[in-house]
Amino acid sequence: MKFSFIIPSPNVELPVSERRKAIGSWPPLGTLYIATVLKNEGIEVSVLDQSAQGFSTKDTINWVKRENPDILGFSTLSSSGRTAAIIAQEVKKENPNLTTVFGNYHATFNAERILRTYPFVDMIVSGEGEHTCLELVKCLMEKDNLKKVLGITFRKKNRIISTPDQPLTKKIDSLPFPDRELLDSEYHSTIVGANVAPKKFTSIISSRGCTFRCRFCGCRKFARNLWRPRSVENIFEELRLLVSEGYRQFLFVDDNFALNQKRVMKLCREIKKEKMDIEWICDSRVDHCSYKMLRESVKAGCIMMYFGIESANQRILNFYKKQTTPEQAEAAVKNARKAGVDVIVGSFIVGAPSETRQEIQNTLKFAQRLDVDVPQFNILGAFPGTDLWDELTMKGIINADQYWETGLCVAEVSRDTVPHEEIQQMIHDYFYDFFLRPSYITAQLMRTLKSRYRINVVLNNLNRRGAIAESLRQLT
Repeated sequence: MKFSFIIPSPNVELPVSERRKAIGSWPPLGTLYIATVLKNEGIEVSVLDQSAQGFSTKDTINWVKRENPDILGFSTLSSSGRTAAIIAQEVKKENPNLTTVFGNYHATFNAERILRTYPFVDMIVSGEGEHTCLELVKCLMEKDNLKKVLGITFRKKNRIISTPDQPLTKKIDSLPFPDRELLDSEYHSTIVGANVAPKKFTSIISSRGCTFRCRFCGCRKFARNLWRPRSVENIFEELRLLVSEGYRQFLFVDDNFALNQKRVMKLCREIKKEKMDIEWICDSRVDHCSYKMLRESVKAGCIMMYFGIESANQRILNFYKKQTTPEQAEAAVKNARKAGVDVIVGSFIVGAPSETRQEIQNTLKFAQRLDVDVPQFNILGAFPGTDLWDELTMKGIINADQYWETGLCVAEVSRDTVPHEEIQQMIHDYFYDFFLRPSYITAQLMRTLKSRYRINVVLNNLNRRGAIAESLRQLT
């Protein structure tokens, strides 16, 4: 039996001239973990990252024809659920015997809606899929009762049936390292259009889940409010393997990388002890980043730190249930700068229900006052699986039947929120002011001159743009 996987693109219908390969996308580790578990059990697998390959719908359907799998799985998010449905419908026309399976966040939180809406989707795998997919394959091979497979939703005699949840994998060390050779794509990481990981790059995960309850995040329900770390020894073993394969830059994509600072520091000491010549990126809550941890991280190759700052207003932070303060955000940025982090990224969210124009301006000014290199602003969204979605649908503010497949910005439907277009304009004006400040430009030039990493990034992007410009010149 063969199981093929597709990570669908949100942009498949763009003209060929506008499609780009995956500068800025990251390896789909969740799918790779599942595929590797199946492969190690002797099941034939293949993986297509549609965006990374720049494939159109037609390209993707042709790929499925060539692979000719028995089961076709889609890793779906709100941004790609409709793309997955379009592809599933077309491949099902070509091969009605093909079993189509949806998984990941979008499928987990919309299982019954998907099966009711799309008759060509056969079943849903909810939550983390390693053990569920293996059970599913064995069940289908043996033509056994699907009710024995934990963590799935399927149809039977026009009824939709959901089986009990699959227990979470508590010992992540027990899982095999994801086989990145299953992907035929080159990956990078970008910020404001610049490739900030020009060396051989991949993502890695050192833990799963999060213990916090932020209203805008679906992680709590997906991972059942549990944080499960890998051992430092297990993480280090994977890093050693990846370095032997030529990887030099890494992005930790944990839901909460620095929850246990002692674990982070232990990993950093192992990297230093081994004298690994690597660079890596991670994120941290602002209340989990002591100077000591940050300094150990920099010594071990940490070049970039993302902070989830969200707001300058304690009232809004309380609404988000963030359990942090603006003062903690200021301290975190100062500690990171003092520790020598090359690039500090601050993430902010505006557009909460009842958030005033003045409060949005407070956050914009706060981001400028903080010594971050790059501010990232998001307008608050609500998606199935988040507490915010549940609350606003119960209040009748969100029509779940209309938005379940895509989610939406709260400002688009909430009457007591600053209008969406106005927030967009405020952010646009802010960025213009932020990046054109003489003090900012001077600081960035000085930091670049002192940083080998920054100089390499600048040179790489200049070379890449030069090559692109030369290619365009030759074409014209």
